[in-house]
Amino acid sequence: MNTYSRRNFLETGMAFAGALSLRAQTLRVETSRRVELTLEARQDWIEVGGRFGHLYAFNGQIPGPIIEANPGDDVSITLLNHLPETTNLHFHGLHVPSTGNADNVMLRVPPQETLNYRFTLPSDHPAGMFWYHPHVHGSAAKQVSRGLAGVFIVRGEIDLLPEIQRAPETVLVLQDFDLDAQGEPLEPRIMERINGREGRLITVSGRVSPRINIQSGGWIRLRIVNASSSRFYRMRIEEHPFYVIGTDGGFLSQPDLQNEILLSPGERIDVMVKGDRPPGEYNIHSLPYSRGSMGMAGMVLNPATVSLATLQYEGQAEFSWNLPSKLAYIDPLPQASVRRQFQLGSAMGMSFTINGRTFKEDRVDTRAVLGAVEDWEFLNPTGMDHPMHIHTNPFQLLRSDGSAIPAWKDTVLVPARSRVAVRTMFRDFEGVSMYHCHILDHEDLGMMGALEIKIGNS
Repeated sequence: MNTYSRRNFLETGMAFAGALSLRAQTLRVETSRRVELTLEARQDWIEVGGRFGHLYAFNGQIPGPIIEANPGDDVSITLLNHLPETTNLHFHGLHVPSTGNADNVMLRVPPQETLNYRFTLPSDHPAGMFWYHPHVHGSAAKQVSRGLAGVFIVRGEIDLLPEIQRAPETVLVLQDFDLDAQGEPLEPRIMERINGREGRLITVSGRVSPRINIQSGGWIRLRIVNASSSRFYRMRIEEHPFYVIGTDGGFLSQPDLQNEILLSPGERIDVMVKGDRPPGEYNIHSLPYSRGSMGMAGMVLNPATVSLATLQYEGQAEFSWNLPSKLAYIDPLPQASVRRQFQLGSAMGMSFTINGRTFKEDRVDTRAVLGAVEDWEFLNPTGMDHPMHIHTNPFQLLRSDGSAIPAWKDTVLVPARSRVAVRTMFRDFEGVSMYHCHILDHEDLGMMGALEIKIGNS
């Protein structure tokens, strides 16, 4: 069993001085076809963003270790809980069982106890970037906002495309923290929880405004996850567009050119950036964005542009190349046999609802048949954006004509006073899983439902 300590991290991570590096943070397990490791959750004084905070961390580092696996691998993760409170793990976006000791968010690990999570990645599991974080109802926002988050990468054949493989790869984990002058975390007041907490210390893979190197004439691959509990990131790089090659659930069929990207909590994006500008430094910004208001709770507006990182030219690529025009073939899901609506709302301004109900741990809200294809429409009449996440099975967004967009997602933003429809197929696994708002305070305050998937007529 492998334990990746803070000492190990510091010894390897400092080798790259100011530049972010994927290799410095990654757990690489040598055992063929098996990923076996230990994650220790502990409260400690952790350096983050250039200052020390009394935060929660996996293996003494924020963000937690990057875990890598391949389709078909057996995964064994031992969680040691040395926090002062109960915790657990959710493997966000992975297509694995929601039962037993797999991605079962109903499991609880009390303080000073240990739990071994075990599952096998399906042999056809898509390559992509997923992530892990706690999912104890009522405590998810607190634990994630104090630092408990890490990346889980599934490798695949598409990573071996020469045009993708030869580009340096960097993982950007976006997190925010709220600390007092002594470094103690500040817990939000009720109105701040209603809005969804946001911290004033904004970090990228534990750093404030880190440098990301790119060669003239070359490319860099950025794999980005919004691991904040509530904050949205509207990202732009000065004079450099994003070539989007993947989203939450894996690769796109072809690169998609975008000048900016909006990431709500829980979403991931996989982009290529080309080094075709004059050598120098270029800011990676998060631009102003308003995610709405909930009446007396006030407007949630990020009015300032925040510098997240700096793209810095260093050196010259040996040769130049272009991205392939085709990346992956993705079948659109077939027509749905069932259509459902989920209306998002609030109760007395102090809790959040789906179809008029707040979450209850002993209640099943939706029942579906294994193998069925369903269309889910999220209706949001409220004044606040809600990013909706579905566990276990990814989905495809629907166009206005009802056809499915061939790209896989597991979290979708439903803007204020709008509706969004998705199509999903309940593959492979029976069991109870969750769907909820990924503004984690909203999840904790009730905007979550339980979905039970069973074999038909069982």
